[in-house]
Amino acid sequence: MTAPRIDTDTLRRLPKAVLHDHLDGGLRPATVVELAAAVGHRLPTTDPDELAAWYYEAANSGDLVRYIATFEHTLAVMQTREGLLRTAEEYVLDLAADGVVYAEVRYAPELNTNGGLTLAEVVETVQEGLAAGMAKAAAAGTPVRVGTLLCGMRMFDRVREAADLAVAYRDAGVVGFDIAGAEDGFPPADHLAAFEHLRRESVPFTIHAGEAHGLPSIHQALQVCGAQRIGHGVRITDDIVDGKLGRLAAWVRDRRIALEMCPTSNLQTGAATSIADHPVTALKDLGFRVTLNTDNRLVSGTTMTREMSLLVEQAGWNVEDLRTVTVNAAKSAFIPFDERKALIEDVILPGYAAAL
Repeated sequence: MTAPRIDTDTLRRLPKAVLHDHLDGGLRPATVVELAAAVGHRLPTTDPDELAAWYYEAANSGDLVRYIATFEHTLAVMQTREGLLRTAEEYVLDLAADGVVYAEVRYAPELNTNGGLTLAEVVETVQEGLAAGMAKAAAAGTPVRVGTLLCGMRMFDRVREAADLAVAYRDAGVVGFDIAGAEDGFPPADHLAAFEHLRRESVPFTIHAGEAHGLPSIHQALQVCGAQRIGHGVRITDDIVDGKLGRLAAWVRDRRIALEMCPTSNLQTGAATSIADHPVTALKDLGFRVTLNTDNRLVSGTTMTREMSLLVEQAGWNVEDLRTVTVNAAKSAFIPFDERKALIEDVILPGYAAAL
């Protein structure tokens, strides 16, 4: 029997959990226009709809480095306290409107200091904005919990500073750490001292790996640096032949290491060729702990509802598949076990039952 098609309204109501979403990649186009005018930054266009289209088209290059270059304009408007407060608050409200009940937002504080803010002031300001957004979302009856992942930029020399910030603010909303930026040529082991420090301090971390670079990147992230999750990880399929898992792929699956997969983003950077053939489906069917994510909602012109819809329409996913990846994300969130358990049992599973 063929499962009934899931309509967009139903998909929007389903509770969602997102682990891989960048703050500076998810601004509202109208906000970018308004903040750019306030700080005197020139944009490709001042029409919000045209700007949204520009982002999507500019990012559709098939190249990770060119994809990252589109962040010039969002970062330009995130250098002041006012800009950070507004973008952080709106970030939460936009997720809540999309049915997200748990999210981990990531950003690199070092990229927000050009206006004179210190690293600590950046973190504290973003946390203040996120808290305001969560309070408004809860008051509107769409509560969402948002934890923060601080990033170090792997091609620069301030990764250890970012790791120190993650330790310092671990009790103030920061739940973990990541390294981001151009992957090829900047192996995670270059920052081993930072990861060893995080492990000593019991701060969990994920690492972007297996997107623009292959199996060596994933191996280093896991076996050398000790990552608890992998950002993207689509190239783990290089270690799978005719359904038979190699040693690294088996390690990832058998140790339940979450893969933070971002289908639309992967198409834009050339890490995947189509939604129908995206590795997330095959890996799900092989029993990997895959999660579904947006990566950069403005840059990729997407939402969690859209990512779900694409997989339903083009890859044959059903409700059980969507529930599985949502529960997977909750299981792998960087929050305590009892809070993850409550998120699944009290929010996600009842939410699916109510929406269907």
